[in-house]
Order: sequence, then structure tokens, then C-alpha cells
Amino acid sequence: MGLNFSFLTRKTGQLLAGVLLAQTALCSAALAEDRAELMAKHRGGTMTLAAVSAAGTIDPMINYTAQFWQIYQMTYDGLVKFKQAGGTDGFEIVPAIAEAIPQAENDGKTYVFKIRKGIMFSNGKEVTPSDVLASFQRIFKVKGPTTGSFYGGIVGADKCIETAETCTLEGGVIADDAAGTVTINLTAPDAEFFSKLAVPHASILPADAPLADAGTTPIPGTGAYFFESYNPNEQLVMKRNPHFKEWSVDAQPDGFADEVIYKFGLTEEAAINAIINGQLDWLYDTPPADRLPEIGSKYASQIKIDPLAALWYAPMNTNLAPFNDVRVRQAVNYALDRDSLVGLFGGEVLAQPTCQILPPDFPGHVDDCIYTKEPGPTWAEPDMEKAMQLVEESGTKGQKVTVIAEDNAVARGIGTYIQSVLSELGYDASMKAVSPNIQFTYIQNTNNNVQISISQWYMDYPAASNFLNVLLSCASFTPGSDSSVNMSGYCNKDLDATMKDAMTLALTDQNAANAKWAEADKGFMEQAPMAPLFTPKSVNFTSARLGNYLFNKQNRWIISQSWVQ
Repeated sequence: MGLNFSFLTRKTGQLLAGVLLAQTALCSAALAEDRAELMAKHRGGTMTLAAVSAAGTIDPMINYTAQFWQIYQMTYDGLVKFKQAGGTDGFEIVPAIAEAIPQAENDGKTYVFKIRKGIMFSNGKEVTPSDVLASFQRIFKVKGPTTGSFYGGIVGADKCIETAETCTLEGGVIADDAAGTVTINLTAPDAEFFSKLAVPHASILPADAPLADAGTTPIPGTGAYFFESYNPNEQLVMKRNPHFKEWSVDAQPDGFADEVIYKFGLTEEAAINAIINGQLDWLYDTPPADRLPEIGSKYASQIKIDPLAALWYAPMNTNLAPFNDVRVRQAVNYALDRDSLVGLFGGEVLAQPTCQILPPDFPGHVDDCIYTKEPGPTWAEPDMEKAMQLVEESGTKGQKVTVIAEDNAVARGIGTYIQSVLSELGYDASMKAVSPNIQFTYIQNTNNNVQISISQWYMDYPAASNFLNVLLSCASFTPGSDSSVNMSGYCNKDLDATMKDAMTLALTDQNAANAKWAEADKGFMEQAPMAPLFTPKSVNFTSARLGNYLFNKQNRWIISQSWVQ
């Protein structure tokens, strides 16, 4: 409380606003050139990336982080995929392992996919319909985080969720190797079915892929690159797939660099200095706020700011004291100074405060903030008096609370701030920083008794369900699992029913569906299983030698389509 970031926000805002204006005026000259000429001119070399930490398991069916989903775009493919193109073109779904996007049959419950011939895994084996069937079975056998929320509508999925080890998806996924087809049957029409097939959790893997989390052992894929080695304490090495031939420039374009090395363990400060010195080409993590004015003024051509459909939030465990009392959860929402949180992230050009779950300009979003001094369309200022009153009524003052944050500069700052808010509310609060390599799985597992944490959510695809249903549905809560993305452990059957109605309406009336999603958003915020903090923008600082930077609205920077001089 009482933190003042106005000077940094103002100075950074002035410099980076200029960068934004310059970027909107530019168009990549590379896009106008012939692709073959570009490959001849720029193909080759080693691109070096960095992050404070790795993002956990390398298994594409289990990992649920924006950090690794970004690199899965050039290493794995599903039956369909989001287009590998800049801007909003990245929202388009295109055929990938399948030859074409099939028409719905059986009143929207059946789809027959023709599998492309000649696509090879990085181990030299050709993709077959049997691999596709085994891949869908594996989604359930490894108990991935979206098993129920994304793929529970496939015929036979209920039995697979109940007994994963014996999952066959009989009648749900039918492979015909002779005909080269895969048929998928759903229990009901699903307006988001292709979006769910386009994310990495539905990657097509070899039929003999391990039936457990692969951890640090790479699984062969179909992309332009393959994972040669992975040590989460040191680096991830990606090299050209020797068996890759460009079969779809939209789904899986050939890459420019011969090798991509992703280093882990550097601090943000060290990585920024290495980029300036030409030793690194890009940093995944947000640059420290105090470096942004320098970067924005001295290296304006190397910094890229891109809007995101994303949310930073503090999930509160509704099954543990003191957050099993709705009044305490509401109190936290009232007490947060979201302007200070935006300042910790780097200022108003890089983020905007929010007190609802669906981000602005997103399907189902309706401006509405109940947790501010004067409730209205947007957040204005904290209401500490109301927050203190609710804590007093709950009788929980003095209880111990630990905030869990990622061990990086921005998350630590936010975690420390929330600790200070909890202390001011009367709790015995502390903050614990955990390596980003394990933090996301750690805060999901109920066995770790996490009371409140700092997390981020970046859309899997542009639909309201991808925030509300994935993060807060009963189906997304699995006690004792590292893949329980409903970290609040919140289950509200009435709101689940509202979301189900919204998904059904989306088949025939998207506007009516959006109204239902807005209703669900408000309903969740009234119960406050989380405290939304702000919606961020992506800040990418690249080396002077990196060219052809393309930002995809769906999966962020397209790494494979940049080159190094």
C-alpha cells in the first residue's frame, strides 16, 4: 500500500508510446518478398533465446504454459492448427495433419478427417490414422489439464476420464489406416471443437509415445524443428527436423534458423544486457520496469509491444482458510490498488487494471467492476474501508497467509505487494517465491495447500469459455493433481449450467451466447474465487540482428519465421 509508480509509469509511457506508434506505421518488407528468395537470403545460423526459467515438462499434452505453447508451434501439429501468420490472421484455423477441415455430419456430431500422406515424425516414421487414434487416447491416459474441459465431449470420453488406463475412446475416435481417415464422434455439437483440436494438447504424436508425462524426454513431432535435448536447469536445443518437408506454409512453415537454443537461468537484468551486447536474440520474460525507459529510448527499433488477450490474477483457494469465506475473497478484491499493480508491471502503456475475468475487447466482455469505491464500468480506486469491514465480519483477522509467486522480478514485486495488502487487512502474511519451472504445477496441486498465488492466463483460443470454463468450472478441478488449472478449487454448479447454456447458444446465436458469458463473468466475480489484477501487453526485446519479427495474436511471436543476420 502507499506505493507510488507515477513517475516511472509516465516516463516509460511517453517513450514506449512512441515505439507503439512507430510500429503501427511499419509493415514488414519481408512479407512483400518471395518466400523462396527470403529462404535463399536468410536461411541458416543459430538463434539464441532466454528465459529466467524453463516452463516445466516438455510434454505437449501436459504443459499448459504460454512459454512452451509458443515453441510447440514449430515442433508439433494437430489435425488442424491456428494459422502461422501475423496479427489477427493467427485466429484462423487451417488444416494441418488433416488434408482439409471437414464438414460436420450427423447434426454436427461427426467429423471425418482425411490424413495427409507423407508427413513424417522427426524419428523418420510416417504419420498414420493409428497414430491419431493413439494420440487422442493418450490425452486421457496422461490425464492432461484439459482432458475434461476440452475433450470430454468425445464419445467414450466419460469412461476414459473414469478409468484412464483402459481408455479406448471406442466409438468416439475411429482410425481407418486403409482409407487414410479418422472419424471423430461427439456426444453433442460443439461450436469450439476445431479450436480445441488446434491447441498443443491435441498434438499428433507417435503411437508408441510414453503413456505418462514425458518430463524432460522429448517426444518426436511433425514440425519443422525437433527437440534435440532438454535440461530445464540449462537449456532446450531445437534443430531442423531432418524428415520435414513443407506441406503447408499456413500450418507449419519451414523455419529460417538452422538451430534454436533456449537458455534458462539468467536474470532479467543479465538477459537484457546480453541482448544489448548481441549475445542473445530475445528474452521471454518481461524486462524489469526500471530498464524500460532506457530500452525505449536507446533501442526503440528492438522493442515490440503487442496487445494480449490475457489476465494476471490471484487465485484464492476456496477450500482453505481464510479464503473459504467469500467475505475474505471479496475483501482482497476491494483492497487491491490496481494502479499500483500496473505500475509494478511497467506502467499504463504495458497493462491496464481490471476487476473482471474476461479481458477487454473479448467475446462476452461487458465493462463491469463491482470491486471499486464507486462500482461502475471500470476500476477507479480501492475501497479499503469496505475491505476492512468484510474481514472484521469474517472473524479471520490474524490468520497466517502465504502468497506464492514466481521467482522473477515482476512476479516477486506483485507477490510482495499483495502480502502488504493482506498484512494491512490484519493477516499474518508472508510471501514465498518459487522457480517458474515448477510454480505453475505447484500452485495447482491441492497437496501443497497453497492459499493464494500469483498466476497468469493467456488465451488458448478466442472464446470466453477459454477463460471462465477452463479456469473455474467444476471439471477443471482435480484434487491432488499437478494439472488442476482451477487453482481456486471452486465448483459452482449453477454457474456451470450458465456456461453450458452459453456454449449451446454459440451454435446458433453468438450474441446471445456472449450475453450468457457476461452473466457468468459477473456471477464468478460476485463469489470472487480470484482477484483479477490487470490485463498485460507483450513486451518483446530482440537483438539488433534479428529480422522479420511477426507477432501472432494467437500464439505470440512466430519464432521460426524470424532470421538472424
